[in-house]
Amino acid sequence: MKQWIRIGILGLSLVAMFATGSRAEPEDAMKEFMRAKLKHSQNVLEGLVLENYGEVAKNAQEMSLLSLAEQWQVFQTPEYLEYSRKFRNSADALNAMAKKKDLAGSTTAFNQLTQRCVECHKYVRGVRMAAK
Repeated sequence: MKQWIRIGILGLSLVAMFATGSRAEPEDAMKEFMRAKLKHSQNVLEGLVLENYGEVAKNAQEMSLLSLAEQWQVFQTPEYLEYSRKFRNSADALNAMAKKKDLAGSTTAFNQLTQRCVECHKYVRGVRMAAK
């Protein structure tokens, strides 16, 4: 139940964020959306360095929730859906390690999450280059 409430809050937050720039191009909206993901990632890194497991868990969960948002769905290809699933699984693993207050496990999970980001962005760039 809590997760659905958080998804609703996240959805409303995203609507509010995009409503302020409702005239923005879809590409600009996507950049803002990805910046939100980047901010959560930076917060995770800060949490790891300071051993603030609550901050790590919270931001990992937010990243997992972002991957369910409509703005995340850039493509509907099987490959993209798999990248998204792997990202979400990595974010959930990071959340679980943070809740266990396992610094080594959290760090490893964060590295895996970062790798998932890089792989997916490489895929998206490749698809967009092929479309041109």
